[in-house]
Amino acid sequence: MTSSSDCLGSGPTPPRRLLVCTDLDRTLLPNGEPPESPGARAMFARMVAQPMVTLAYVSGRHLALVEESIQKYGLPEPDWIIADVGSSIYSRDAHGWSLLAPWSQLIAADWHGFTATDLADWLSGLAGLVLQPDDRQNSLKLSYFVSLDVDRPRLMQTITTRLAERSLKANLIYSVDEQVAIGLLDILPQRASKLDAIEFLIRQQGFVAEQTLFAGDSGNDLSVLTSSLPAVLVANAHPDVVAQATVAARHQGTANRLYLARGGFRGMNGNYSAGILEGMGHFHADALRELD
Repeated sequence: MTSSSDCLGSGPTPPRRLLVCTDLDRTLLPNGEPPESPGARAMFARMVAQPMVTLAYVSGRHLALVEESIQKYGLPEPDWIIADVGSSIYSRDAHGWSLLAPWSQLIAADWHGFTATDLADWLSGLAGLVLQPDDRQNSLKLSYFVSLDVDRPRLMQTITTRLAERSLKANLIYSVDEQVAIGLLDILPQRASKLDAIEFLIRQQGFVAEQTLFAGDSGNDLSVLTSSLPAVLVANAHPDVVAQATVAARHQGTANRLYLARGGFRGMNGNYSAGILEGMGHFHADALRELD
């Protein structure tokens, strides 16, 4: 079976053009427990500043929190922001950030005019679900905290059934915040995810799969990490995520597109931005040679 990523282009790769897509929390942002390699973030900034590179941040955060993280950590300004776990895409122009309307319109059709508020009403009372704060919700993203001791397969089936009763199909994305030991559930339109949003951006901007690199660390990155897009899992990723990604990529036949950062590249430890650079060295070494 041909995956959607396979349809993004193959064959000879046009030179000197690269789309770098990276998750933020505990991928580019060094906000986990493992240490950050000195100088790695500065080297990342130099790499993405090259004219051939287009930079996209891909995050579960909403736009304001992405902007806050850019300021707090001194990150390079991206060309694109894929926010809210893929349910929104923003482009940068002279006036700031603008929502990419064609993407919003495409995924909104999956919910037939209903919004996350409607879904929350339909799912109210389910044991183990606690709504996340309002600033983590939008009209096309419904987010919950999930107790780690809940019967998750049964809960997911119940949610799917309740939505199917109203002819809605949704994408249920589960991950775990290991730092606070809580499950995270994002309910999106069926065609919305980090992978779907990245693929939409690739097509819209005229890239091919071989001109991309994705970097991630968590469960909500798995769809991209195990796709046919070149991807790197940073060394500070939780062992459970590493195991899930490795097994899924092998099962889907995309293991050659997943690189596991392990440190040692240019004397760095493989965590956070050092892992992104290590993945860049594996898939797109020419982009780093320009920095030598």
